Amino acid sequence: MAKVYLGLGTNLGEKEQNLRDAVQKIEEQIGKVISLSAFYVTAPWGFASENSFLNAAACVETELSPLEVLQETQMIERELGRTQKSVDGIYSDRLIDIDLLLYEDLVLSVTSPSGAELTLPHPLMAERDFVMKPLAEIAPDILHPVSGKTMKGILGAL
Repeated sequence: MAKVYLGLGTNLGEKEQNLRDAVQKIEEQIGKVISLSAFYVTAPWGFASENSFLNAAACVETELSPLEVLQETQMIERELGRTQKSVDGIYSDRLIDIDLLLYEDLVLSVTSPSGAELTLPHPLMAERDFVMKPLAEIAPDILHPVSGKTMKGILGAL
């Protein structure tokens, strides 16, 4: 069993229910959710919107490979109504976003057969307080596999 950390976000519709639905589908399709952060209200990052976000982080025990986790998270996003992914750093409002942040202590960059890119750890996680606050809540002492800093330490530097 591997531990994978996921970042969850939504800024459309019934936000709290969107996150709860995502967590339920993660349990069904990826593995046991062993910890879930509080839900954090945050401002949009990287684009302008009148809709605030609700963000969370989850730790999941899974038997799936990193690429399989990516494929499942993308399927869950589609099942919950997300029609498009951000492209070339162009962000927009979304019903659900599930980001693969950490998979154990793996450092990798691969492209799936469907063309989806996966970089671990998530390349922008340490720049985003909306990712680091919930992640530091559930995994304060986990080390970032590239920087060697704890999640709590990264959050403190933001």
